[in-house]
Amino acid sequence: MTVREALEIVAPHLRDQICVHSNGYMSRAAFGVRDTEACFYMIGSMGLASSIGLGIALARPERGVVVFEGDGNVLMNLGTLARVASAAPGNFVQLCFDNRAHASTGAQPTISDQVRLDEMARAAGYRRVGRVETAGDLEREIPAVLAEPGPSFLLVRIELGPDGPPGPRITHTPPEMTARLRRALGAAS
Repeated sequence: MTVREALEIVAPHLRDQICVHSNGYMSRAAFGVRDTEACFYMIGSMGLASSIGLGIALARPERGVVVFEGDGNVLMNLGTLARVASAAPGNFVQLCFDNRAHASTGAQPTISDQVRLDEMARAAGYRRVGRVETAGDLEREIPAVLAEPGPSFLLVRIELGPDGPPGPRITHTPPEMTARLRRALGAAS
């Protein structure tokens, strides 16, 4: 399964959660599958999607927050795993789509085949940690991951490909995305 195929499995299970998408192909794939005002797409700042998601989860504990990122992004900011576990927000879900590569910049390999990111989340103290390898496993697991109290971490093994971006470029400007997110959170613009 590719990142886009995995997102197509996850999308129907989302309700009104705030969705923070990491930079690169993750944002483009997510934008192509499901775009709502509650979707925030990182344009840069590699590795910080989980930090932004954590901030939103702590500020708005009544709202579910789902962070979508690749293995390269998680590896870029491993310290956030400990911070999330320490803060223990029950409304926080982190989905790591692991293709063992930095897909958006030329498919350079990451080290996720040597570093078990799900085990790192478990060691940090996430309440719920899982790993899925197939589309069927993801379809079976995602409802519980989104419904049960967190913080939760689900590693989704995916494949690279096909060549080229998995979705269109984000058409919203950063100020537009900020305004959309504020509206989704019910905050004044």
